[in-house]
Amino acid sequence: MTDAFAKLGMKLGRLKAVPAVTLAGLIVTGCMVGPDFERPEAPYLGSWSKGAGLPVDSKTGFTTRSQAVNNWWTLFKDPTLSALIDEAYKQNVLLEAAGVRVYQARAQLGIAGGELFPQQQQAQGGVESVKLSDNEPLVRDIQQFAPIDPRFTRYSTGFDAGWEIDLWGKIRRNVQSARANLLYQIASYDDALVTLTGDIAATYVTIRELQGLIAITRQNLALQKKSLDLAKIKLEGGTTTKLDVDEATASYNSTLATLPGYQAQLAQAMNAMSVLLGETPGKVAPRLKKYRRLPRVPATVAVGVPADMLRRRPDIRAAEYQAAALSGQIGVAEADLYPAFTISGAIGLKASDFSGLFNSRSFEGFINPSFSWNFLNYGRIQNNVRVQDATFQEALLNYKNTVLTAYSEVETALVAFVKSKQQAVYLARSVTASKSAEGEVLVQYRDGTASYDRVLDAQRSLLDSQARLLAARADVLTNLIAVYKGLAGGWIPPNVKGFINDKTRAQMEDRTNWGKLLERPVTPNSAPTQ
Repeated sequence: MTDAFAKLGMKLGRLKAVPAVTLAGLIVTGCMVGPDFERPEAPYLGSWSKGAGLPVDSKTGFTTRSQAVNNWWTLFKDPTLSALIDEAYKQNVLLEAAGVRVYQARAQLGIAGGELFPQQQQAQGGVESVKLSDNEPLVRDIQQFAPIDPRFTRYSTGFDAGWEIDLWGKIRRNVQSARANLLYQIASYDDALVTLTGDIAATYVTIRELQGLIAITRQNLALQKKSLDLAKIKLEGGTTTKLDVDEATASYNSTLATLPGYQAQLAQAMNAMSVLLGETPGKVAPRLKKYRRLPRVPATVAVGVPADMLRRRPDIRAAEYQAAALSGQIGVAEADLYPAFTISGAIGLKASDFSGLFNSRSFEGFINPSFSWNFLNYGRIQNNVRVQDATFQEALLNYKNTVLTAYSEVETALVAFVKSKQQAVYLARSVTASKSAEGEVLVQYRDGTASYDRVLDAQRSLLDSQARLLAARADVLTNLIAVYKGLAGGWIPPNVKGFINDKTRAQMEDRTNWGKLLERPVTPNSAPTQ
């Protein structure tokens, strides 16, 4: 049997020798129609805050010194915030969905790459039991000369394949497009990380701000209760009228009425945090129940230069990769304007008994070079090329707009951060003065040298200035978060290993054989495993 296979191999080699040489020549000399993608030219911005007239220097708290901003939230020195961000990275549902899309794109790249090999492959084999009709003309004629058995068994095995030669680069352009789509999905995942980090931090600041407002309100309620009790004592002593007691009661209850609103907003913020953490409502509240002050603001913020932002922001990279993917589709569409060359064929073994199946004399096969040209649909194909070209041009304009929007977001956040810091300074002075005034006027009212109207004014002013100061300090943090988010901080977190967590990976592997696709993180330079 070994000799039979050797002879069979020699026949196959002779059969494929000429087409293989021809195929190699066509592929080597083949071109790729359609444009070669080049990185779009980005709008240029030399330095930050020129448009707003705000210098970036030590006086404003910024420095152009370039440094990594991946873990910017640790600069707030708040372990609770850091723990929430770490937890969200592991179980946020939308982030998981973005990670799954990365692996989907990786598998699609494997499909596109597989088109470079024979597209139609089929191995077959079988046993066929045949009974010829005695009235079959051929059988009847043979039976006149020699008796034959119309019953027999036929054994066969073989392989057939079809291969479209990528003469115009259609398949290679599609591979380029699929590879760019993979990079687009990776950049989109990075963008989801940036967004998630910013949302967690901003929601956390909101929770602490609302808790602070509740604490301030209760402190002022204690002050108003003290003045209300004083008004009642003075009324009993005949040194004031019932009007003071009524005004004090109205002011106390008006302030008390603000508490349910703050508590409802706090519950909403807690529920929003639960969604970001991928948890059901109610689980996060016990961890954040104890009130803590707002996170600290770092003394200086390294913002680098606009060129750093262009390299870091994943939404800009995603827009570029999306344009690259659409550029490849122009070549895919344009290749349909030209003839398609295909080589198909089959080889097999066929015998009437199994023992003779692997004999060299049982070999059969054919090869069929062919071409097809859909020239009658030239207009439709040309219009499809135009559609792809217009879609690509739209992506280039979207890239430019993404860059411009990014510049605007950072500029806006920088100005808002500086101005909210200035506002907080003024409001801190206002709070100090309001506290002093409230204490003095209450003493004057006790002594009978000031009316109760002045007490009410002082207490309202104190409550208002304290609430505004807390809001301004929260704005400082929120605007700083927007700065870090605009500069694309947080898209290479150290604790993210791959794009999905272990539970999701186990579910996918249990359903489907993913091979090595889920074993390691996908990087922009990683090739697909088929």
